[in-house]
Amino acid sequence: MKFYIKDYPRPQFVRKEWENLNGEWNFAFDDNDEGEEKEYFNNFPINLKINVPFTYETKLSKIEDESVHYIVWYNRKVNINKEQLEEKKIILNFEGSDYKTKVWINGNFIGENVGAYSRFSFDIEKYLLQGENDITIRVEDSLSKDQPRGKQRYKKESFKCWYVQTTGIWKTIWLEWVSKKYLKGVKITPKNDKVKLEIESNLSEIDFERQNYYIETEISFDNKILNRTKQLLDNNYQEIEMNILQDDKVQHIIQKWDMSNPNLYDINYKLYCEEKMIDNVYSYFGIREISIKGDTIYLNNKPLYLKMILDQGYFKESHLTPPNEQSIINDIESVLAFGYNGIRKHQKIEDERFLYWCDVKGVLVWSEMANCYRFNDISLQSFTNEWIKVIKQNYNHPSIITWVPINESWGVPDISTIENEQNFVNSLYYLTKSIDNTRPVISNDGWEHTISDIITIHDYKQDEELLYKEYTDKNMQVLNNQKEYNGKHRLLVNGYKYKGQPVIISEYGGTAIQKEDGWGYGKQVKNEKELIERFKELTEAISNIPYVSGYCYTQLTDVQQEINGLMDESRNYKVEPNIIKNINDNVIHNNK
Repeated sequence: MKFYIKDYPRPQFVRKEWENLNGEWNFAFDDNDEGEEKEYFNNFPINLKINVPFTYETKLSKIEDESVHYIVWYNRKVNINKEQLEEKKIILNFEGSDYKTKVWINGNFIGENVGAYSRFSFDIEKYLLQGENDITIRVEDSLSKDQPRGKQRYKKESFKCWYVQTTGIWKTIWLEWVSKKYLKGVKITPKNDKVKLEIESNLSEIDFERQNYYIETEISFDNKILNRTKQLLDNNYQEIEMNILQDDKVQHIIQKWDMSNPNLYDINYKLYCEEKMIDNVYSYFGIREISIKGDTIYLNNKPLYLKMILDQGYFKESHLTPPNEQSIINDIESVLAFGYNGIRKHQKIEDERFLYWCDVKGVLVWSEMANCYRFNDISLQSFTNEWIKVIKQNYNHPSIITWVPINESWGVPDISTIENEQNFVNSLYYLTKSIDNTRPVISNDGWEHTISDIITIHDYKQDEELLYKEYTDKNMQVLNNQKEYNGKHRLLVNGYKYKGQPVIISEYGGTAIQKEDGWGYGKQVKNEKELIERFKELTEAISNIPYVSGYCYTQLTDVQQEINGLMDESRNYKVEPNIIKNINDNVIHNNK
């Protein structure tokens, strides 16, 4: 894209004045919870160094301690010059810190945030000094099932498909210089039918009665300006409807975004106070429509058969944190090399640079929240608060085509019988739809569906004939909720019926090659040849189920003790990608 900056943490909202704070920080464990009493924010006990944003559990952090520590501290110095201090507002941005984060600047408490997967920011200008400044951060985590944790273990040892915990700062931390009055965010919705944009801008607190403020929006494609409008503002949340083309003066055919042609438009926002430009933000958008008609999913009004792979986003030496931006690109390119058109990002809200490169390369994404593992008032509130933030922060990415709040009844273990849990899942469906009515929502992926735009099935049978027969019997017992599948689950909660939605096998496979340590689903195969054979048989069996609209194979890479990836943890291919690609490419779904 025109305004792309390598390693920039928020590639859909780019300013040129910023400083990356990743790198070496002072670090301390606080197992006795005495840091606040001893005022670490005034007198930090420098006994360890850590390489941020990698958590202490990982090799790249340079600590590599996988044991559980509930409280950790960070500290470093930053230099601020006179011009920056006098003319700008300075924002401290966290892309992700798990779980309760407190911040001090020069010994002054700034604020706190609760959450692990959504970004957050603090205005730190008030407490900064010219020259050297001290930043101290305390992060408290736990093994609680009440907080959104995804695939992080809730025991002190890893087990099954739950892995080493992630504690503290795990995504980029950075400084951003903005004007005293600035643009905080933009929600942009392309309207396919009208070739228009709906733009909702969120501004910092401004006194509109004393001065006139304007926002100028410029749209371009392939470095050619298509439209530029300037609008007077009268409140902090401004709604604008804008044509992509400026009347008939510009000759341009609207370029849709899809997998073959991931066309993206540049958009530049300029905030003015009277005639002076005070803020300048660069972004982009894609024009695409994801819709459902009957049992078929459509992308830009063309039937879409999903061929996805499950990706947990773990790395051998850095766990949930990608080692660098190139590692993100490499994984996406491997997905394409295997012949998939989409990624189900499982139980993780990924680094936004991942979404940027999916936008650029035309890869579809199912965005799935990290779940809690218990249902109570605490988990309900913590999950909902963070899910709202996640939807809003990633709304503008065209690659995201589906929102998935819950997986396999995690956090709602008694949904089949307890009405409160059913109500919660339904509330997440409607809440998500109220923020974003442009994308399908799968309220409980895998089984025990209530209200859902797409019905999904998880089934790890390793025998292709049994897999096929399970879903093609004469009376369609699974689809009609007349029998259990995958051992013990029904497709829908009692009282809910299948209403003709698209059906996707959103987890299958999980096949592992025999090793002394590690596990996969079902009987392991002996070698690469047997893995290819089983992959082909299972994939073709699913593609032959008449009403199924796609599949998602488990999984892209091995993750710690789970060894059922098409690549190992170090991203070595277990199977030549072209072999898998040929199987995926030859799946022709002619049943609809």
